[in-house]
Amino acid sequence: MAVTGIVGAGLMGTAMTRRLVEAGFEVCVFDIDESKRSALVGPQVRAADSLAELTRRCTAVILAVFDTSQVEQVLEGVGGMLDSAAEGARLPVVICTSTCDPDRLAALSARVHARGLSFLEAPLSGTSRQMAAGDAVGLIGGDRAVVEESAAVLDAICPARHYVGALGNGSRAKLVVNLILGLNRAAIAEGLVFAERLGLDREAMLGVARASAAYSSVMETKGPLMARREFANPQSRVDQSLKDFKLMLQQAEAARQLLPFAAVYVRLLEDCVQLGQAAWDNAAIVEAIARRRHPD
Repeated sequence: MAVTGIVGAGLMGTAMTRRLVEAGFEVCVFDIDESKRSALVGPQVRAADSLAELTRRCTAVILAVFDTSQVEQVLEGVGGMLDSAAEGARLPVVICTSTCDPDRLAALSARVHARGLSFLEAPLSGTSRQMAAGDAVGLIGGDRAVVEESAAVLDAICPARHYVGALGNGSRAKLVVNLILGLNRAAIAEGLVFAERLGLDREAMLGVARASAAYSSVMETKGPLMARREFANPQSRVDQSLKDFKLMLQQAEAARQLLPFAAVYVRLLEDCVQLGQAAWDNAAIVEAIARRRHPD
């Protein structure tokens, strides 16, 4: 049976592994943290000791790493997939699900294609919990023929998906979606803090907002965490959101477009990171807003 590889055993990598197993795939997982990859071992899942092993064993490899630099390192770095591939060996299709710099990713795709590696981007919209439930949405960029070749894997990790054209467009679309999503989180957070300052209960007010014209699905995924101040078991982390929003500002600067709300959001996330909350769920934006008190 064909084996599918996963690089990165974090929140999304773990959720994707479970999706692949449920779809009947054999999965091989690599993470630089041996304890993380070992934790996923079970029926249909084995841990790989190296990227070389994934390259040799798998017909497709999914990247679920933190950022663009890590994607480049996995593919081109010392001990990476291309570095460790045997001369003339058939290389697996690589599907990058990380949110990356679109321009660097497109340049990377051109470089690895020249060395015989097929590369797709499939950044995912949704939390790790939504991924595990099959509700994450894929934003697919790359060669249509490779997309069709990878359909079974994509069906497992993102049954709902949109093809957005050339490689790089998936990351661009993901940044747009994450901008809207993040500012939606911030609006809900600010509303709940405002309610609390006016003497209303956060959780009760969330129920009111859910039934109002202000409703959004973020109220379901993040609203309860904000209302109950539950951030320690993240579905998506503060540092991940900060990384994505900094990418948005870089892309916007290149396009000569100001993103004033995004700039404020970055400052709020940086406040969380400075207070040691980088690994908290990004619903912790509500605490950053709550700390903005009017001076007495």
